Amino acid sequence: MPPIQPCPRCQVCGLGGGLPLASRQGPLPAFPCAAFPGWTGRAIGMAGPQSVSVVLLLLLLLPLGPTWHAAAQRCPQTCVCDNSRRHVACRHQNLTEVPNAIPELTQRLDLQGNMLKLIPAAAFRDLPYLTHLDLRHCQVELVAEGAFRGLGRLLLLNLASNRLNALPQEALDGLGSLRRLELEGNLLEELRPGTFGALGALATLNLAHNTLVYLPAMAFQGLVRARWLQLSHNALSVLAPEALAGLPALRRLSLHHNELQSLPGATLSQARGLARLELGHNPFTYTGEEDGLVLPGLRELRLDHGALQALDPRAFAHCPRLHTLDLRGNQLDALQPLQGPGQLRRLRLHGNPLRCDCRARPLLQWLARARVRSDGACGEPRRLRGEALDALRPSDLRCPVAGAEEEEEEVAAARPRVPAGTSKEKAGAPGPCPRACVCAPESRHSGCEGRGLQVVPRGFPNDTQLLDLRQNHFPLVPREAFPGLGQLVSLHLQHCGITELEAGALAGLGSLLYLYLSDNTLSSLSAASLKGAPCLGYLYLERNRFLQVPGAALRALPSLFSLHLQDNALDRLALGDLAGMRALRWLYLSGNRITQVSPGALGPTQELEKLHLDRNQLREVPTAALEGLPALLELQLSGNPLRALQDGAFWPVGRSLQHLFLNSSGLEQISPGAFLGLGPRLQSLHLQKNQLQALPALPGLSQLELIDLSGNPFHCDCQLLPLHRWLTGLNLHVGAACAAPPSARGQSVKAAAAVFEACPGWAAGKAKRTPAPRPSAQRTPMKGRRQGANKVGKEGVGL
Repeated sequence: MPPIQPCPRCQVCGLGGGLPLASRQGPLPAFPCAAFPGWTGRAIGMAGPQSVSVVLLLLLLLPLGPTWHAAAQRCPQTCVCDNSRRHVACRHQNLTEVPNAIPELTQRLDLQGNMLKLIPAAAFRDLPYLTHLDLRHCQVELVAEGAFRGLGRLLLLNLASNRLNALPQEALDGLGSLRRLELEGNLLEELRPGTFGALGALATLNLAHNTLVYLPAMAFQGLVRARWLQLSHNALSVLAPEALAGLPALRRLSLHHNELQSLPGATLSQARGLARLELGHNPFTYTGEEDGLVLPGLRELRLDHGALQALDPRAFAHCPRLHTLDLRGNQLDALQPLQGPGQLRRLRLHGNPLRCDCRARPLLQWLARARVRSDGACGEPRRLRGEALDALRPSDLRCPVAGAEEEEEEVAAARPRVPAGTSKEKAGAPGPCPRACVCAPESRHSGCEGRGLQVVPRGFPNDTQLLDLRQNHFPLVPREAFPGLGQLVSLHLQHCGITELEAGALAGLGSLLYLYLSDNTLSSLSAASLKGAPCLGYLYLERNRFLQVPGAALRALPSLFSLHLQDNALDRLALGDLAGMRALRWLYLSGNRITQVSPGALGPTQELEKLHLDRNQLREVPTAALEGLPALLELQLSGNPLRALQDGAFWPVGRSLQHLFLNSSGLEQISPGAFLGLGPRLQSLHLQKNQLQALPALPGLSQLELIDLSGNPFHCDCQLLPLHRWLTGLNLHVGAACAAPPSARGQSVKAAAAVFEACPGWAAGKAKRTPAPRPSAQRTPMKGRRQGANKVGKEGVGL
C-alpha cells in the first residue's frame, strides 16, 4: 500500500492542508477539479499517489458540491476578489445595495464610495467570516435595526463620512467582537443610551466631526473595554453628570473643538482611568478647583487655543500624576504656581499675553524649583516683549512705576475677572427665563429649540453664555434682539427661516465668539447688522441663498477666524470680497457654483490655513489667486471639472501646503510639472476617483504619508513604468490598479512587475535600485489626517 500523503492546501479558497488521507484503489470517477481547472479526477489519479490524495480530498468535499465551489469562485462583476487573502473590494461603483454574490469566506470587504443610502436588516448575513467592513463615503442615511447581525467576527466597522443623523438602538446588535467603530464625519445630533450596549469588546469609538450638542447620562453604557473616545469637532455644550459613567478602561478622551463653556470636571471625573484628556479649542474662560476635576491617573491635559483668562492655582490639585499641561493660545496674562500636580514636567504657554513684571516672580521661581520646562514668552512690558520666560531671571521682573500701574489697572478693569470666592458666584441675581424656554443657571445655557416661536424671545439671564434658538420661525432678527447678554459666547439661530438681520441686531454682544445662521434664507448681510459683535470668530452661513460673499458686512468682524459659506449660490470669488479679513484662518466655500477665483481675491487673508473650494465649477486650478498665501496648509479642490493640471499649478503654495485634495475632479491628464514646488511639506495627496490612464512619477514628493490613486483606469503599458518604479519605492498603500490591458486588469500598479518586465530599460532600472530603505519609511505614520485611516492593533484598514 502506498504511504499516506498529506493533502495540499486548495489554491482557490485556502481550505485543507495537512489532512492525512489514505490512497484509494480502483477506478476514479471523472469530475472537474477546483484546484486544477481543466483536469479531471481520473487524469489526476494517473499522476501518482500524491495526486490521488488530492482527489480523495475533493471526494470528501463532494457533499458540499456547488455550495463550496461557489463560495470559492463567485465574485460580483463590479468587484475585485482576492480569494487567496479573502479580500473583496467594490469601491466607487455607484452601487445602491450590497452585492449578493460576494464569496462567503470573505474576511475584508471594502464598499467605500458607493450610493447605498440604506443598510437594511441582516444585510451581511451571508458573510459570517467578515473581520473588516469599510462603508465610508456611501451616502448612508439610515442603518436599520439588526443591520449587522451575524457578523460576530467583525473587528472593524467604518461608517465614516456618511449622512447618518441617528442610530437606532439595535443598529449595532450582533457585533460582540468589534474593536473599532468609525462614525466620524456624519450628521449625528444625539446619542441614545444603550446604542453601544452590545459592543463589549470595543476599544476605539470615533464620533468626531458630527453635530452633537449634548451627551446624556450613560451615553456609552456597555463599552467596558473602550480605551479611546473621540468626540472632537462637534458642538457639545452640555455633558450630563453621568455621561461618561461605565467606561472603566478609558485612557484617552478627545473633546477639542467643541463649545464647552466651562470645564465639566464632575462629568470627566467619572472616567477615573483617563491618562490623556484633550479639551483645546473650547471657549471657557476660567477653571478652578471648584470645577471638581479628580483624575488620579491623568498624565496629559490639553487646554490649548481656548479663551482662558484665569486659572486657579489649585485647578488640578486632584491630578497628582499630571506630567504635561498645554495652555497654548489662550488669554492668560498671569499664572500662579500650580499646587497639586507634583509630577508636572512640561507647561506649554506659547501664545499667551504673559505680563512679565514682579508679580510673575513666583511663577518663574516655581518653574525652576519644580524643574518644569516652559515655552511661554512675555507679552508685556514692552522692553521684555517676545523674551522667553525660561530665559529670564527673577531680577528681570520689575514692578511697574506708578503711572504705568494706574494704566494697567484701567486695562485690567475692562477685562473679565473671576469673582471673589468661587467662579460660580454671580454678581447679581439672574433675570427670569422666558416662557417656553429652559435656562440652566449651573451651565449658563438657555434654550428654546423647536418651540414654534415667531419672534426672538427676551428676558434671558444676564450671565447666559450659550443661547439655543434653533428650529423656530422668525424671518426677522430685529434691532437689539439680545439685550443684556453681554456675556453670550455662542448663539444658535439655525433653521429659523431668517431672511434679514436688521441694523444693530447683534448690539451689545461684545463676548460673542460663535454665531450659527446655517439653514436659513439669507441672501445678504449688512455691516450694521453685525456691528456689536467685534469678537466674533466663527460665522456659519451654510445653506442660505447668498449669490456673492457679503464682503462689506464681514469687514465689521475684525476677529473673524472661520467663515462657513458652503452650499450657497456663489458664482465667483471677486477682488475685494475678503478685504480687511486679516484674521481669517479657515474659509469654506464648498458646494457653490464658483467658476472663477479672481487673482488677488484671497490676498487680504495672508494667514489663511484652510481653503475649501470643492464641489464647485472650476475648470482649472486658480494658481494666480493662490499667490500671497504663505500659511496655507490644506487645499480642497475635489469635485470640480478640472480635467487637466498644468505645470506649476500649485507653485505659489508649495512651501506650506500639507494636504491637497483633487479627487473626483474628472482629471484625465497631469503634466509632469504640475506639482512643481510641492514636496517639502506635502503629507497627503488625494487623486482617487478620476479618469487617469497615466501619471508621471512624482519623486519630488518625498515626505508623503498618504497618496490615494484608487478608482482610476490606469493603462499598464511601458509609459507607466516610471510610475511603477516610483510607487515600489514608497512604503505606502496607494490603491492604484490596472484597468488595461485585459491581461493586467485588476492588478496593482505597484506590484505588477510582470507587466513591465518586457519594457525597454526595465533591467537597467532594476540594476540601479538599492536595497537601502528610504528615510521616510522610518517616520511615524500620519495619524488622524484621513477619515478612517487609523489602525486596529497593527492591522491597516485598507483592503
